[in-house]
Amino acid sequence: MSKLNYRSIFISDVHLGTRDCHAAYLLDFLQSTDCEHLYLVGDIFDLWSMRKQVHWTAEQSAVVQCIFDKAAAGTEVTFIPGNHDALLRDFVGTTFRGVKVRRDAIHTAADGRRFLVSHGDEFDTVVKHNALLRFIGDNVYYWLLRLNRWYNGLGCRLGIRYWSLATWLKSRVGNARAYIRKFEEAAALTANDQELDGYICGHIHKASIEKINGALYCNDGDWVEHCTALVEDDAGWLQLLHWSDHQRVELITQGQEVAPAGIPPGSPALALLMQQYEIEVSSAKEAA
Repeated sequence: MSKLNYRSIFISDVHLGTRDCHAAYLLDFLQSTDCEHLYLVGDIFDLWSMRKQVHWTAEQSAVVQCIFDKAAAGTEVTFIPGNHDALLRDFVGTTFRGVKVRRDAIHTAADGRRFLVSHGDEFDTVVKHNALLRFIGDNVYYWLLRLNRWYNGLGCRLGIRYWSLATWLKSRVGNARAYIRKFEEAAALTANDQELDGYICGHIHKASIEKINGALYCNDGDWVEHCTALVEDDAGWLQLLHWSDHQRVELITQGQEVAPAGIPPGSPALALLMQQYEIEVSSAKEAA
């Protein structure tokens, strides 16, 4: 089967290591596409959740291996850690098996436009998101996702289309809408301040492409609720793909909840990941 070819692909908020990660969808997306530049825009791993419980499947292992394979085949892969995998920011400036770790990046599109790329959690203090956290913070979000699994598991058997409770709340609760808008405006302002054409990020699990105050704001979404990626073609045109609408294989199961072999219970999540993939830090430090 022929692959879809893009100049650049941006994905974030995969949350590997959790039950809610749609790794099989992401694996299908990665195997169905080729690109020159692959940006992993934060929260690829959910080290927060993995401290409490590890849910690791064969599909999740295959996603990581597929990324390494792309890097080995010549794709320029840049990993920008987010808040859920912030421990990996200690390795900014190094390379893991061909994957460059950076705090942020400047991406130059095919048409010459320049975009700042970062996860986006740096705007949390700017937009004063306490009201949002009280209502739909990490703990509440966890339970919303559990309700999603229950509802959509039943809906799948009844032939009902997938529906996201968390997304529904974000679009209707005033505090959530206000937070998201302030976040988007802060991102656009940052691009303007740095005299760039736009900003590409993740973090808030809301995919979007919008011109805000003269800057192009792009959010690539997530692989927990929406299965979205931002892609750039050879002319510099940016668009969002909803892979659950394009997916080429039927998903039967997310696999079994397992910890990677050889890792004793209670081990730090970071050590677990590094041992699982035998990651070695490149001896040649590169400028972040």
